[in-house]
Parts: sequence; structure tokens; C-alpha cells
Amino acid sequence: MKTALIAGVDEAGRGPLAGPVVAAAVILSEGCEIEGLNDSKKLTAKKRETLFDEIEAQATSVSLGIVHEDEIESLNILGATHRAMRLALGRLAPQPMEALIDGHALPDQVVSNRGIIKGDQKVPSISAASIIAKVTRDRIMHTYDTVFPEYGFGQHKGYGTPQHLENLKTHLACPIHRKSFRPVSDYLPSLAKLKEERTLGKWGERLAARELVRKGCSILGMNFNALPYGEIDIVAMDGETVVFAEVKSASQEWLGGPEDQMDDGKVEKLLKAMKIYLSENEIESDSRFDLLTVRFGGGPPAVEHYRDCLS
Repeated sequence: MKTALIAGVDEAGRGPLAGPVVAAAVILSEGCEIEGLNDSKKLTAKKRETLFDEIEAQATSVSLGIVHEDEIESLNILGATHRAMRLALGRLAPQPMEALIDGHALPDQVVSNRGIIKGDQKVPSISAASIIAKVTRDRIMHTYDTVFPEYGFGQHKGYGTPQHLENLKTHLACPIHRKSFRPVSDYLPSLAKLKEERTLGKWGERLAARELVRKGCSILGMNFNALPYGEIDIVAMDGETVVFAEVKSASQEWLGGPEDQMDDGKVEKLLKAMKIYLSENEIESDSRFDLLTVRFGGGPPAVEHYRDCLS
């Protein structure tokens, strides 16, 4: 007789002023014992990282649901949290017979589920989900720290600490801030201000980096200067591949595609700049060149991503 598969579900990121909300769903087999499982908030970062690897290795199934800040705006944070949990549950393979949710039950969900108050301290699979969600979100915020270093996301992970609030007041909100959250809503930059301060290009590069993060990349660096061949706007890691990205930003209707941006001289300089970066950082991985265009005006900025433009 088969043992019923039961998933534990938890989330990270309901309270911050910036970044996504992340939910995880975990199925642990009967008899699976992972020492040290607990509510992720009661564990050190080092212990969470260790347990993350153990859970990934021993769990029957682990899945994630990530809802980003613009969708949080459209759904509200509770709706976004529920969506993240539904995404995580839907991606489990095999599908569970039942799900145990930290806190309250998940409404309108196909999988039968029930809420358990403080479940992340009582139920191993929920504790495991808590750790997977927390570590995943922390890694995303560490990546964003490279893109937006003036906010300190690597330290506070987007929560409203005094440091974060002071940086928000000084630098105004950035693309990963949740615009309707107070006090973020008091510090929103305008397109006119970006043009006046001539920072539209920098803003576009950060929007492009955000797009890469949302597609699963980690950002290695921004604005790498490879003299005398020029600057590479973004260097990222996509799995085992190093991604060199150039960003074109404008407030015009049409920016064109790769064929409108590249000529032989530009390609030659890019290839040499890429070679310098790989050599300086002693990287032997495969690499590719991507182009991202960012168009401002007439609503939210529109980002287009063209992969592997030099192949």
C-alpha cells in the first residue's frame, strides 16, 4: 500500500518593502529525518544554507513559487502570497494528496489542504519549506544587492530597517521596491526626474538586470570597464554560462533589435572586452552576449531581451 504524499508549504517575504514573495512546497518521505529542521527565522544563515542542501538531496520533491513586486502591486500581498503557494504546489512532482500550510489554509486550491498555526515549528515538511523559501529569497536579494548597492539589500533583504528607510529617503525607490507600500509610495522617482538628472540609462540597465534575475540569472557585476574596448553593462551567470549584456534605453517608441545595434566594429570590441573579463576573473565557462532594450513612456517600462546575439 502506497504512503499518502503530504506536502509542507511556507513562504518568505510578505513583510519587506522590496523584492518578491517566495513560497516553497516540500514533500518528505515517511521516515525521512533531517536533523535541525525548524522555523527558518530561528536558524542562522549558515545553518539554513546547510539544511537547504540536505533538503534538496533528501526530499521526495521540492518546488518554488515566486511572485515579483509588480504582481504584488496588482494582487495585494495576501493575494500574491496565495499565488506563490499555488505555483509551488502545482510544480510538485509527484503531486501530493494533501498540503499542510503554515498559518492558514489556502483558499481555492485544487490540492486538499489545511492550515497549521506555527506549523514551521511543528511539522518537518513545513519547516523544510520555510528554509527553502527563505534561502531562495535571500539569494535573490543578495543578487539585487549587486544591482542596487546603495540600498543595502544584502543586509536587510528589503525589510524596513532604519538603514533601509534612510537609504530609501536619500536615493528614492528603485525598480524592485513595492510602490504601494508605505513609505515607498512617498519616494517614487518620476520619468521627468530621471531625464533631468540624466539617469535614464542607468535606470534602464537596472531594469534589464532585474529582467535577467527574474529569468533565473545571478548578477556578477554591473558596468565592467574593459579599457580600451569600452564598458559591458551587465555580467551575469545563467546556469553554467556567463552572460555579457548590453542595454539600450530610450523614451522613444522603437529601439530596434540586435541587427540595429551591432556593426562589425562593435562586435569586435565586445568580443575583446568579454575576453578580458573572463581572463581577469579566471573563468573558463561558456559565454554568450545578450542585448536588452528598455523603452520608457506610455506606461510601465517595456523590456525586450534578445539572447545570444553574436552566434
